Amino acid sequence: MQYRPLGRTGLDVSLICLGTMTWGQQNTEAEGHAQMDYALDQGVNFFDTAELYSIPPKAETQGSTERIIGTWFKARKNRGKVILASKVIGRSQNTWFRDDGSTTQLNRAQMTEALDKSLKRLQTDYLDLYQLHFPDRAVPWGSNPTVFRVQDYRGPENPIEEILEVLGDFVKAGKVRHVGLSNESAWGTMRFLAASETRGLPRVASIQNAYNLLNRTYEVALAEVSMREQVGLLAYSPLAQGYLTGKYLDGARPAGARTTLFNRGQRYERPGAEDAIRKYLALASDAGLDPAQMALAFVNSRPFVTSNIIGATTMDQLAIAIASAKVTITADVEERIDAIHQLHSNTCP
Repeated sequence: MQYRPLGRTGLDVSLICLGTMTWGQQNTEAEGHAQMDYALDQGVNFFDTAELYSIPPKAETQGSTERIIGTWFKARKNRGKVILASKVIGRSQNTWFRDDGSTTQLNRAQMTEALDKSLKRLQTDYLDLYQLHFPDRAVPWGSNPTVFRVQDYRGPENPIEEILEVLGDFVKAGKVRHVGLSNESAWGTMRFLAASETRGLPRVASIQNAYNLLNRTYEVALAEVSMREQVGLLAYSPLAQGYLTGKYLDGARPAGARTTLFNRGQRYERPGAEDAIRKYLALASDAGLDPAQMALAFVNSRPFVTSNIIGATTMDQLAIAIASAKVTITADVEERIDAIHQLHSNTCP
């Protein structure tokens, strides 16, 4: 396993990060424990979760993933071997996260409640990385984040400086070691960095955004931020929710697959996506590569990526994903990937 610096924190995290959002719906507690055992044995020292999980979000399963990790820590007594990341939900209309039934936002009271509940579920007294799952302000990061609409930027919001002050108090209290962002823009990231520099507040260490062969929008602005500011990408959805394996081609719906179960794959069914997927599959075949491992290895090879968050529902999938850390993207394969990207740029932003 390779290890890379987590921003300027002094921590080194594994190139592969174990994603956990299926535990509690698609995976049982026992399966989650088995995945953590295997990943740790393979050198994966970085796990990512969230108060939101499991996915899809719903009241009856909210927090189930953190609880599964917590029972594993209790049983294995190995908290110190894992760099653990979790997230607090951003602004939403969901009402089941907070005790008083409030819709969610990033203010002091809600963030404090969220953190304390996460720590209790996780059976730990600290998080190595605490991330804002998505911004408190209104931003067009949902159905089509590349389209600018004035109304997308109107709405209530808590100031970035105040949010970072709350995170700073968590660090002072010893409940959080480092802080990060998720589903964030270049503008937002730089505002957080400016606030940390001018107010003596914690510096964000990472950004967790989607990045894969069908969505390379991170390269447009945020990659430069990552490289110049040492705020690395924690890439999620590196297989485009499994679409880059080819299992959903021609409308196929394999038993037990996420899109089959939950009908949540619309992001990767946009015009041009299937044509691009077929070309990447053909390239993998020509190069003698497993298509999943080629897609994952491409993400692994980016210099602005700190860690690649993989998710699996079976042990076979998990083994393939972790083994991608040993796969090399040759100059020829990268050139052919870029040629496909030139014709099918960011079909699924």
